[in-house]
Amino acid sequence: MLILALNGLLPQANSQKNERADTFLEETDATKASDIIDREFSTNKGIPALLTWYKASSLSDNDLASIQGLTKKLTDQPIKGTFVPPFHDIPLPVLKNQVSKDGTTLVLPIVFDKNLETAEISARLGELKKTAKSIFPKDPFRTSLKDEENLVVRVTGPAGVAVDATELFSQGDLSLLIGTVMIVLLFLLIIYRSPILALIPLVGVGMAYMLISPILGVLGKEGVIDYDAQAISIMTVLLFGAGTDYCLFLIAQFRKNLREEEDKFIAIRRAFSLSSGAIFMSGLTVVVSLLVLLVANYGSVHRFAIPFSLAILIMMAASLSLIPALLSILGRTSFYPFVPRTEEMTVKWAAKKGKVVKAPKDKANLGEYVGKVVSYKPWRVAAITLIILGVFALFSTKMETTYDTLSSFPKDMPSREGFDLLSKKFNPGELAPVSVIVKGSGSEANLKEKLENLPFVAEVSNPVKGEKDSSIVKYELALNMNPYSNEAMAHIPELKKDVQSFIKQSGGDDRDVWIGGMTAEQYDTKQTTKADSSLVIPLIIGLIAILLLLYLRSIIATVYLIGTVLLSYFSALGLGWIILHYGFGVEAIQGFIPLYAFVFIVALGEDYNIFMISSIWRKSKEMPLKRAIKEGVSETGGVITSAGIILAATFTVLTTLPIQVLVHFGTITAIGILLDTFIVRPFLVPALTSIFGQWAFWPSKKRMDGVRILKEKEVIRN
Repeated sequence: MLILALNGLLPQANSQKNERADTFLEETDATKASDIIDREFSTNKGIPALLTWYKASSLSDNDLASIQGLTKKLTDQPIKGTFVPPFHDIPLPVLKNQVSKDGTTLVLPIVFDKNLETAEISARLGELKKTAKSIFPKDPFRTSLKDEENLVVRVTGPAGVAVDATELFSQGDLSLLIGTVMIVLLFLLIIYRSPILALIPLVGVGMAYMLISPILGVLGKEGVIDYDAQAISIMTVLLFGAGTDYCLFLIAQFRKNLREEEDKFIAIRRAFSLSSGAIFMSGLTVVVSLLVLLVANYGSVHRFAIPFSLAILIMMAASLSLIPALLSILGRTSFYPFVPRTEEMTVKWAAKKGKVVKAPKDKANLGEYVGKVVSYKPWRVAAITLIILGVFALFSTKMETTYDTLSSFPKDMPSREGFDLLSKKFNPGELAPVSVIVKGSGSEANLKEKLENLPFVAEVSNPVKGEKDSSIVKYELALNMNPYSNEAMAHIPELKKDVQSFIKQSGGDDRDVWIGGMTAEQYDTKQTTKADSSLVIPLIIGLIAILLLLYLRSIIATVYLIGTVLLSYFSALGLGWIILHYGFGVEAIQGFIPLYAFVFIVALGEDYNIFMISSIWRKSKEMPLKRAIKEGVSETGGVITSAGIILAATFTVLTTLPIQVLVHFGTITAIGILLDTFIVRPFLVPALTSIFGQWAFWPSKKRMDGVRILKEKEVIRN
């Protein structure tokens, strides 16, 4: 009832997304330049969109006249918050001079108010498209670039890129939710072959989602936190994947207990007692790791912290409350038609059905075989797994990164098609010029000449003085390359250094130099992401180490558990790069993906280590360590493998979206989880535990050796 009330009274998370939240939480050079431009240069206030008009057979006079007719109609009937240049007042011969050299392309710049949200810009573009539809014989916004007879237009520039990015993520929300639910349901049905049991985790996750959404909605509405469509998309996947895992840890123990205990309530209490500590510790590890993202300066990373950690916290609570309650109510019916029974119950059931119960045959158990191998041949297993993971990890050094937003778009997205046209027909640097702002140089003409002589600059505008402070001067530079490329980004520090040198020689203060524009912002993104990584990664490792140390009370185990997960992370980056680059021709991945992937692979991977090592630790109190390892691997193998497959599958759902950022992130994270599931957890970790032997517990009190255990049990029996 509470959840229904919250959903009825509070706004949903999707309704409070902020797609224009600050890129950086702390001021950078590019944001300082942007603030100065807003304050001193009023003509630059606004978000530009570039309407790129194209006709393969060249623009005719009638085409240009129609474009002029559009600008006239938009001037006579203006769209609120939109400035359209009066192309209709430009004589046709003069307008022709603005057409590309091959006569096929013309750019019409439009400026939207700076305070408009992306959704509002999209709405105004929709109005503009309706107006165009009434003027042109065929809708130019929908006409294919392959159409050689009709006029085509594509919206690009900062406004076009922002609108396309928002629409991409918004379109993926529903399909991602449906895809994630279906993949989880499918794997649960395959693994447990019970329709009732398959629905239990989904009910838990669904209830958690219904609680999370209004909480995030009200936090977003009140301005307590910001989040965007990308954060909500990944949160959905994380919630279903990790939430299902926590449920499976309890379900597996419950099913095992039902084969030994007739009373379902005793079985669930025992299952809860044995699994709740590992579930709580696993969830706490992920929550703490995600909260560390609050220290990040890059807005997109920082905004992940609260939604993701809240999702895991609520799902963990549901796994320890709602799921046990459902299992208690349904009992053995949860597993229908493959109902687990005690031996005595099975005999009674068979007698009632008139069937003969055959003595169960000992079946070869893969988990037991793996446990035996890692227990008795640990050095060989550790060497082989370390070599495999090490080779993959080496390829992570070859990974190329980019901060080019357009490269993550599908090739048929309007803003990318428009940019491609501009790149071919004009200088691509005109799409996103670089702003150079100086104060008190006193020799504007000389600085302009110096800027024009730079080898990577195609054109420099005349200097413009500030409206409030005339000592502030701005230049617009059009680079002679793609302004979103790594090559262009690499020139930003060089450009600033050259300008500072000139200012210093002119007697000015070289600190009064600011570089703005999209290229400069991308450079700041790269530097900020690097700084965030150097802060976030050690903090996460340190906090996980503290939690493991408190839980296991072993320094040795804490060190090698963290070490194995770090190795699987770098191996995932390397194998992911092999698949994406050599398999699918990806030239570079988005620069912040390694940090994203680290948080999820390390935190979620440690979950499986905790669950398995808990079993080994518990059993080592009652039996020799090698046997404890063997039985611990065997006992947890099935559930962890199932959980890992489901979690990896949910992240793989991201690869079905037409958003390259999520495709790359989903691929690398899924690979990391699979490496943890099939190599690190069943082989490397237990092999290392076997190699360290009793030292694995150091500095805790050593477990009893096998001979002593057997002797004490014999004494107790006698």
